[in-house]
Amino acid sequence: MSCGKEFVETLKKISYPKADTLNGEDFDWLFETVEDESFLKWFCGNVNEQNVLSGEELEAFSILQKSGKPILEGAALDEVLKTCKTSDLKASTPDDKELEKLEIEVQTLQKLKNLKIQRRNKCQLMASVTSHKSLRLNSKEEAATKSLKQSQGFLNSMNTKINNELQALTDGVAKLMTFFRHSNLDQGTNPLVFFSQFSLEKYLSQEEQSTAALTLYTKKQFFPGIHEVVESSNEENFQLLDIQAPSICDNQEILEERRLEMARLQLAYVCAQHELIHLKASNSSMKSSIQWAEENLHSLTSKAPGKDNLDAKISNLNSEILKLEEQISHIKDQSLPAVIKENAQLLNMPVVKGDFDLQIAKQDYYTARQELVLNQLIKQKASFELLQLSYEIELRKHWDIYRQLENLVQELSESNTMLHQRLEMLTDPSVSQQINPRSTIDTRDFSTHRYASLFLQ
Repeated sequence: MSCGKEFVETLKKISYPKADTLNGEDFDWLFETVEDESFLKWFCGNVNEQNVLSGEELEAFSILQKSGKPILEGAALDEVLKTCKTSDLKASTPDDKELEKLEIEVQTLQKLKNLKIQRRNKCQLMASVTSHKSLRLNSKEEAATKSLKQSQGFLNSMNTKINNELQALTDGVAKLMTFFRHSNLDQGTNPLVFFSQFSLEKYLSQEEQSTAALTLYTKKQFFPGIHEVVESSNEENFQLLDIQAPSICDNQEILEERRLEMARLQLAYVCAQHELIHLKASNSSMKSSIQWAEENLHSLTSKAPGKDNLDAKISNLNSEILKLEEQISHIKDQSLPAVIKENAQLLNMPVVKGDFDLQIAKQDYYTARQELVLNQLIKQKASFELLQLSYEIELRKHWDIYRQLENLVQELSESNTMLHQRLEMLTDPSVSQQINPRSTIDTRDFSTHRYASLFLQ
C-alpha cells in the first residue's frame, strides 16, 4: 500500500468528513520531504478512532463547562495524567508490535537528529566561509571604493571638459546655422538649411551687370571688334595685341599711310642729321680759324716777319689748302658715299626704335587692359565653378542620405515581417495550449504544515 492510501485510510478511521471521496495517490507527494514523512508516518501508525472524541463526550464536556465545576488544567492535569499512566503501565504490558514501532520511531528521530546536526555543521561551515568571503570582499570593497572615487573624479573632469567642448561646438554650430537661416525667420517661415534652397536671382543679376559693364569697358578701351572676343567664351581669342598683325589691321589704306608716315619721318630725321653735321663742321671750322688766327697774331706781335717770309708762308698755306680741298673732294667723291651706303640703315635706327617703343607701349597698355579683363573673367568663371561644385557635393550627399534611408526602410520592413511572423506563431493554438499539464506540487508548498497544525489543534 502506498503512503498516500495509508494516509487516506487513517482519515477514514477517524471519520474525517468526505474521506471516502479522497484518492490516496494524490497525497503521495506529501511524503517526499524527510520532515513531513516522519510526522505523517507517525500520524498513520498511531492515530485511530480512540483519539477522536464522540458527540456524547463533547456534549458532556460542554455540560461540565456550563455547570461551573473546576476543570483540571496545567500542572494539576499533568499530575493526574501521570498517576493514570503509571496505573495503566502496571495494569498492561506493551506488546512486541508497540515496541517495534517505538524503536522505529526512535531510529527515525535519531536520523532526523543526525540530519539536523549535519545541516547545522554545514550551516556553520557556510557561515565561516561567508565570513571569510565577507572579509575579503570588505578589502576589495575598500579598494574598489578608492578606485571608484578616483574614476569618479576623472570622469567628472572629463565630463566637465566634454560639456565645455560640447558647449563650444553648440555655439559654433549656432553661429554656422545663422548663415543658413532665411531673413524672414521672425515672420514664421522655416529656415533654409540646404544650399539648393537659396535663390540665385540676385547673384545672376549681379553677374549679368558685371558682364555688361565689362563689355562696355572693352568697347571703350580696345579697337573695334574686341568686344566680340570678350563676349565669346573661347579662350583662344584672348591673345596679346599685335598692331601689325593682318587679322587686326586688314585695311591697306591704313598700311600705306603708315608706310608714308614712316618714310617722312626717316627723311626728316636724315635732313636734320645732315644739317646738324654741316653746322657742326662749320662750327669746328670757325673754331679752327679763330685758333689759327690767335696763334698767328701772337707770333706776329712777338716778332715782325719779313715780306719774303710772309710770301713763303702764304704760298705754303695755299698749297696746304689745295691739298685739303683735294682730300675733301676725294672723301666726298669716293669714301663718303660708300660709308653712307653702308651706314644708311643706321640713320633710320632712332626712328625705327621710337616706332617700336611706341608699339611696345601700346602693346603693354593693351596687355594690361587684357589682363584686367582676363582676371575679371577668371573670377566669374571661378565663382560659377565653385557654385557648380557646391551643388554637386550637396547632390552627392543627398544621394548618400537617400541610399541610407532606403536601406533603413528595407531593414524596418524585414523586422516588421519577422515580428508579424512571431506574433502569428505565438497566437497559434498548438503553441499556446499546454499539452502535458503539470500536476506535481512544489516542495515549497506549506500545505503540509497547515495540515499538521490542523491535526495538532
